[in-house]
Amino acid sequence: MYLYLEQRPGIAWPSPHLRELKDAVRALLGLDDDTAVTIRQLIWGEVGYPPLETIVEVLSMDGESHRWTLHRPAEQITENELSTWP
Repeated sequence: MYLYLEQRPGIAWPSPHLRELKDAVRALLGLDDDTAVTIRQLIWGEVGYPPLETIVEVLSMDGESHRWTLHRPAEQITENELSTWP
């Protein structure tokens, strides 16, 4: 088993924008360090689904989780848009 600390060919590392979105989610929701925030992009190849969606998940240590689905690439999501979430 290998632990790669540098980018390998063919492996996409998180963009700075994704890190900014995660930080914005953490700040907007007042999350502590024990709460995980994940942002994933899914590509759909099926009719009736958007070609790309972004999933934002918040997973706390007590088992409570929240999930939002945005029907566009993460690069198009703004911090201002996140502030309108319930």
